[in-house]
Amino acid sequence: METGGRPSTVQVILLATSSAATAILYSIYRQKLQNVQTLKGATRVTLDEDLQKVLMEAPGKCIPYAVIEGVVRAVKETLSSQFVESCKGVIQRLSLKEHKMVWNRTTHLWNDYEKIIHQRTNTVPFDLVPGDGDGDGVQTAVRVLKPLDATELSLETVYEKFHPAVQSFTDVIGHYISGERPKGMQETEEMLKIGVAITGVGELVLDNKTIKLQPPKSGMQYHLSSLDFDTLLQKQESRLKLWKILTIIFGMATCASLFFILRRQYRHHKEKQRLQRMQEEFRETQARLRQEMATEGDEVLKNACVICLTNIKSCVFLECGHVCSCDECYQALPPPKRCPICREGISRVVPLYNS
Repeated sequence: METGGRPSTVQVILLATSSAATAILYSIYRQKLQNVQTLKGATRVTLDEDLQKVLMEAPGKCIPYAVIEGVVRAVKETLSSQFVESCKGVIQRLSLKEHKMVWNRTTHLWNDYEKIIHQRTNTVPFDLVPGDGDGDGVQTAVRVLKPLDATELSLETVYEKFHPAVQSFTDVIGHYISGERPKGMQETEEMLKIGVAITGVGELVLDNKTIKLQPPKSGMQYHLSSLDFDTLLQKQESRLKLWKILTIIFGMATCASLFFILRRQYRHHKEKQRLQRMQEEFRETQARLRQEMATEGDEVLKNACVICLTNIKSCVFLECGHVCSCDECYQALPPPKRCPICREGISRVVPLYNS
């Protein structure tokens, strides 16, 4: 705290940072809470022959936010894995990721660093069909639109291989000088395979006898997850708890910083009031002492020696009888000694005692 009672720069920065972090975390928490509440309120429908009838009776032939579970089936062609035989799917994601060690000049440690060099995603149209139906018969199918827009898109890793970097001695020396040590390349293939059970959460519409699952409107989340609905909901709630805990922690840090600053300011204010009271008491005491000294000063001047004006009159001169001098001044009078008042000669001196 500065002498003026204002918070220091460090305290202001700490309070502003914690307040901003709390506001951001609370905003994210509110958004996650709204998503969880919306997910809880989603309409659960069954993928069977009655689904089309349900949508016909719905307003606008649409259920704004529905939960449906089914098995993935390709509409026409499928995607084949580039590395695994007899592995077919409807979504394929190929990734090439670079792994290296980077020297941190602050901590003086080597840290892992990952960077995606290349990534390509291939998709083909696919449906969700009942899991217990006959694949050769006529089934109720739900066409899945824009699967890559899903917040929760479950892809299975079907191939993963790490290619370590080959380095010569001169390369190692150069890497230490540059502060970057390549570890290698990681090649990954992820797929949404045919026959996988999927839980879809989104807008369900009936369009020319075709049932479609598409991203919902009004900012609601779109899910295509391999988890069942209850597990998916628990996963979202656990994430919500994490954001809630972070919000509470940063909120408490903000309150603690604010309390510390206000407490210091309150103590500074009380100390200032105490000093003001002491100054007022000191001024009152000075005024009272001046008044007392002025009163006593009049009396002192009346009894003061007429020669030195300092000591009290302490002797009587005879024969004139004047009381006007102290003993020290009487002794200092030049001979012949004469009364300072009437200039009559002093025959003898009688001491004067004040009681």
